[in-house]
Amino acid sequence: VNPKIMVLRRIRLFVTSIAIVLIGLAACGSQRSKSIAVAPGSPSKTQPVRANEEHACISNRLVRENRFIQQRSALGGPNSRCGAFRPYVVSAVDSGRVQLRPKATLRCPMVPAVDRWVSEVVIPASFRHLGSPVTALKVAASYSCRNRNSKAFTKLSEHGLANALDVSAFDLADGRRVTVLKGWRRGSRKEAAFLRAVHKSACRHFTTVLGPNADRYHQDHFHFDLARHNAKNN
Repeated sequence: VNPKIMVLRRIRLFVTSIAIVLIGLAACGSQRSKSIAVAPGSPSKTQPVRANEEHACISNRLVRENRFIQQRSALGGPNSRCGAFRPYVVSAVDSGRVQLRPKATLRCPMVPAVDRWVSEVVIPASFRHLGSPVTALKVAASYSCRNRNSKAFTKLSEHGLANALDVSAFDLADGRRVTVLKGWRRGSRKEAAFLRAVHKSACRHFTTVLGPNADRYHQDHFHFDLARHNAKNN
């Protein structure tokens, strides 16, 4: 093989690798982008894949029912584009210490993701930045059979698969409430730091994380889901 061709191939491979790394960093960490965290190499979302993930989660007992987490009957039906096989109604996470108001209806894989995000990110961040633990999340949306941003010609929302959670506010043990709408840009320095911390670190637990810097539809809440993305973030 011509040495010059080998050098060019190595340069091309190096540039491609750097580009992939930068795309991953921008997707999960950029506050100026839509802040979409993409699982590298994962396929486009398909219903068979979703069903397999849900069945595996249930079979492996990744969610244990208790007085805060109750399994309910299936959502949707054979001819419905929405739904979930065996979703859960969640009234609290972090062993019941953090309430979800109102209760959220979520498919199996979302339940441990939300629980880990709250216990590993939200609670430590609330102590660090606000000096008081979060005791409740204000749920703006969970299961809802609709398109993205409730627009007629967009793709099915992850909410339609019980695969998403929207959070608009955090209630603290000392009586304070930190809202995304006010706290992100007009709140105190500590409130803004808390919101940015829980938003940025959510990328460790969800594949999609949206907030006020994403677009006009997310000015007052954070959106989290476990969508599978292809190389074009679709």
